[in-house]
Amino acid sequence: MAITLTSSAANRVQSFLANRGKGVGLRLGVKTSGCSGMAYVLEFADTINDEDSVFEDKNVKVIVDKKSLVYIDGTELDFVKEGLNEGFKFNNPNAQNECGCGESFNV
Repeated sequence: MAITLTSSAANRVQSFLANRGKGVGLRLGVKTSGCSGMAYVLEFADTINDEDSVFEDKNVKVIVDKKSLVYIDGTELDFVKEGLNEGFKFNNPNAQNECGCGESFNV
């Protein structure tokens, strides 16, 4: 499988990277946290490690470490605007449950 991005998410990441002026892509991972057990982690990636998996979609590289890939393989990253709120949304086929805020999940 792979990690994919909607056009909206890809445009947002490209904009962030351009404003930042450096970076090879977006690092997506998970950590133990949140009210449902696992929380998503998004950050800019300046390097790619040997053990990382790299997915390229719509000219954006998404870098995922091996431990996180088990939980998020097949995820689609979207960027949505709802009223005054905007942010990334994770469409993760592995998630069994999500908390009400959408910040954490369990598998």
